[in-house]
Amino acid sequence: MNGKKKLVQINTVCNTSTGRIMGAIQREAVSRGYEAVSYVGRRKPFADMACVKFGNPLSFWLHVALTTFLDRQGYGSFLPTRKLIRELRKENPDIIHLHNLHGYYLNLPVLFRYLTEEFKGEVFWTFHDCWPFTGHCPYFTMADCHKWKTGCSHCPNKKKYPVSLMADMSRKNYEDKKNMFSALANLNIIVPSEWMKGLVQESFFRGKKVNVVSNGIDLSVFAYRKDRSVLEKYKIPDNKKILLGVAVIWDERKGLKDFVKLSEKLPDEYQIVLVGLSGKQIKKLPNNITGIMRTESQGELAALYSRADIFINPSLEESFSLVTVEAFACGTFVIVLDTSAVKELVNEQNGIVLKSHETEDYLQAIKLLEEKAPDRSTVSECAKKYDNHVVMAQMVDLYEDAAF
Repeated sequence: MNGKKKLVQINTVCNTSTGRIMGAIQREAVSRGYEAVSYVGRRKPFADMACVKFGNPLSFWLHVALTTFLDRQGYGSFLPTRKLIRELRKENPDIIHLHNLHGYYLNLPVLFRYLTEEFKGEVFWTFHDCWPFTGHCPYFTMADCHKWKTGCSHCPNKKKYPVSLMADMSRKNYEDKKNMFSALANLNIIVPSEWMKGLVQESFFRGKKVNVVSNGIDLSVFAYRKDRSVLEKYKIPDNKKILLGVAVIWDERKGLKDFVKLSEKLPDEYQIVLVGLSGKQIKKLPNNITGIMRTESQGELAALYSRADIFINPSLEESFSLVTVEAFACGTFVIVLDTSAVKELVNEQNGIVLKSHETEDYLQAIKLLEEKAPDRSTVSECAKKYDNHVVMAQMVDLYEDAAF
């Protein structure tokens, strides 16, 4: 190892928010003198840093089938996970940092047998959602389910991701997770919000130390920019007030219905712009909602945030919410709900937190923010503590405190 400390990270993919977080951690660790490599189960690996993809399409689809019919997310992908373990033995890292372990790419018993019986270093695990302590689902607020506190069964989210159309193995999954994860003595849990910390402390992880480290963004990208070309590209009217929403997937939890209902009551001076919709969803939109399919261009997103008059995040459950921070980093007021961690990000300087999400609540909040006549520099100032360099330094500091 040439005297350098070695970090290995494991995640489903390199893109999306969790992948970008993993990449930011790797860059910071390397700048602090670590050797670092990331392992992903699906999609393309990082092109600009050490990264290995260990999954394959056949294993992925077999894992999907296993989950869809038998509700056993985390019990397929046996051979790819064995391949990963061989890589871990070869790398012999000082630290293994886990991210999302769901996503049809990893065999939990194989991985945790290695972590418990062989690995001598420190294990860090960032909980990006609630899946590590439930018997099935990553989110449960909409279902108002509290079974995860004592033992899952008869899961109300069985037909939601990770979808199971037949069996309900939530009780067995819960007990398996509890036994596997609790046996890991060298586990350091990281969550991105106080809200998530509270949930973890009510789960079977109660008694474990939990560190809160916020997610971070690249403030050199997400800053106010006067780029009108994005309006022309997506045929967004330049003479209207823009209400923006952004999500990777617009499902029920993300609040697409709230935007549709809002569109029915909005005056003609407004246009809603939603990023991340599917082609099928776009076809069903009313005229005053412009739908944009997912974009990998962070520059385009920053331009849209900057052009928007108000950013609205109607999601019912988030462990953090990078898109909300990205919005006020670009100087745009935000409207969010008080149902999860997003409320921790918002204050009087950058937006409004709603206790109810009826259409009239949104209309009133829009009016109040417009009356405040926002100073974009004051709003964007709130994002400085979420600067990737600041946040990821805190993460690597945790490595240092725990292991060396």
